[in-house]
Amino acid sequence: MNKFLKEFKDRGYFYQCTNENELSDLLDKKSINAYIGFDSTAPSLHVGSLMQIMCLKLLQNHGHRPIVLLGGGTTRIGDPSGKEETRKILSEKQIEQNIKNIQNVFKIFLKTNNPKLKPIFVNNYKWLGKLNYIKFLREIGKHFTINKMLSFDSVKLRLEREQSLSYMEFNYMILQAYDFLELNKNKNCLMQIGGSDQWGNIVNGVELIKRQSGNQVYGLTTPLITLASGAKMGKTEQGAVWLDKKMLSPYDYWQFWRNTDDRDVVKFLKMFTTISINEIEKIKDKNINDLKIILANKTTEMLHGEKSAKESEKMALSTFKDNSSGENLPNIKINKETLDKNIVELAAYVTKDISKSEIRRMIKANGIRIDNQLISDEKFIIDKKLFLTKGFIKLSIGKKKHYKIII
Repeated sequence: MNKFLKEFKDRGYFYQCTNENELSDLLDKKSINAYIGFDSTAPSLHVGSLMQIMCLKLLQNHGHRPIVLLGGGTTRIGDPSGKEETRKILSEKQIEQNIKNIQNVFKIFLKTNNPKLKPIFVNNYKWLGKLNYIKFLREIGKHFTINKMLSFDSVKLRLEREQSLSYMEFNYMILQAYDFLELNKNKNCLMQIGGSDQWGNIVNGVELIKRQSGNQVYGLTTPLITLASGAKMGKTEQGAVWLDKKMLSPYDYWQFWRNTDDRDVVKFLKMFTTISINEIEKIKDKNINDLKIILANKTTEMLHGEKSAKESEKMALSTFKDNSSGENLPNIKINKETLDKNIVELAAYVTKDISKSEIRRMIKANGIRIDNQLISDEKFIIDKKLFLTKGFIKLSIGKKKHYKIII
């Protein structure tokens, strides 16, 4: 088996592939260009997109050239895959600004001194924005049957649930297939990688290219990741785990990885770091907390640099000491309505994922502290006086959750 495909599987990236044996032979013979598409629906990607970025990095490490397609055109429409409702339509100005911001993330992860392996950035609005509708229907639309389009999960699920699916969204799969055709024609792109929910769209592209030009291209998909807890990858009670330090501090990013469920740690070392598989096999039986720190350091170093990773670890060690003031914790601002309410209301407001009854139980079990002092009364009032000395309070919920509260 080709070395890239073997490591792709060893790291847990592999789900499905079109004509795997033929692709393996091709990758043994020469370097290829391959792409992944990212719609620009937010000012940053979050860790839910990190596996796709790591796939491009692995591709690059094996001597192939990554193409990053930023969907300036398709974002204007919205991908219905995995969505239960129509996406909010963004303004063209928002989309272009998002593209500019997102591109910076790839420049960090895919940095290389080899000009032959530097990522190629493309915006599909460049060709989708110029399409002649009648010509497009005649040349491309004829290859897509309504019968087949209705069979795809992204469409079928919405219709079965009697949720609206706009004609605009219905066209998304055709445009994604056309993207692949365009990249094959102009960038010699021979493979598309995407999440397993994109399988139908990717196969459409492979088949369209075969019909239009006779060229053989390939599709490769990754599994959709859920945490051992069953939660969706990329979200916490505080919101999305962004890959932009303007939206999420390096410390919070480090903490996200440090708080990984024990059951996910080794899997995530394989998926989200560049530590070799052999090395991971050697260290996998280490103390689980040591492994979590390795995971947090390596992931943070890749995105924010070695200095930020070390500072985050140092800050965390300081914060989690019993006598830490909480000075170095990121700020969480509370509104006037939350002030002058009791500790149960404050803790519920800050954590969002812990019920008030659970907080009351934790108070009885000596699990809630303010400025390192136990709170034993669930009617304890949070008033302005608590903030006079330092300008903030440190709220500790259990052993792992610590918050710097400001007003």
